[in-house]
Amino acid sequence: MHRDPDADASARLMTFDTLGSTSAEALSRARAGEQGPLWIVAERQTAGRGRRGNAWTSEPGNLFASLLLTEGLPAAHLPELCFVVALGVRDAVAEAAPHLGPRLKLKWPNDLLLDGAKFAGILIEGETVRERSVVVAGIGINCAHHPVGVPYPVTDLAASGAVVTPADLMRVLAHAMRARLAQWDAGSGFATIRAEWLSHAAGIGGDIRVRLSDRELSGKFETLDRMGRLMLRLPAGNLEAITVGEVFAPMHAGVNNG
Repeated sequence: MHRDPDADASARLMTFDTLGSTSAEALSRARAGEQGPLWIVAERQTAGRGRRGNAWTSEPGNLFASLLLTEGLPAAHLPELCFVVALGVRDAVAEAAPHLGPRLKLKWPNDLLLDGAKFAGILIEGETVRERSVVVAGIGINCAHHPVGVPYPVTDLAASGAVVTPADLMRVLAHAMRARLAQWDAGSGFATIRAEWLSHAAGIGGDIRVRLSDRELSGKFETLDRMGRLMLRLPAGNLEAITVGEVFAPMHAGVNNG
């Protein structure tokens, strides 16, 4: 384990050669009394996880990072953090590889796309520790390679001509995330976050399918409501507010499952 003396002054940074999961490490430290903001970064993960408990081995060359937050986390606003973090990741990639900026899109609720293919994902996890809310934002960014054999388009930064090391990207990400969290301001600035997220959103105005736990809906992706829920215009004309679901869409719409 290494401590980075050049880390952003507002957040400590711990780096590891190998961890099971950066998010699991962050949560473990929170349960032991660690205070955030704290970044946990690993060169390799052996038990990385995604939505619905999916697990995979994460080899070196990509960025695997988790941010532990323990302050300024009002429960009513915690669902907004996935949009805050997504913007922070987008900002960092656009700064590290400016020529990719116009090609980056945000996929509801927690993925980032490059030319319509997934290259980064976010997982927000939270729990109560000693009667206080603790949140960990897990971030995976494909810098040098991407998985094969998955049922949706994926890519990495190197494949698009951007040679960015995980360490260089992490330095940019720390500052970008600090700025986005300050803008969010524990929820009081979510209107601005929401507007900026929508300006980079994939599939707005297009036809999509949304898979819920018990059914699947089709319609047009109209907007996000004030809480960050996806507003789906159904064929009958009524709006359905989606809190949790998976988005699917035709390839030309720029939104893909993942």
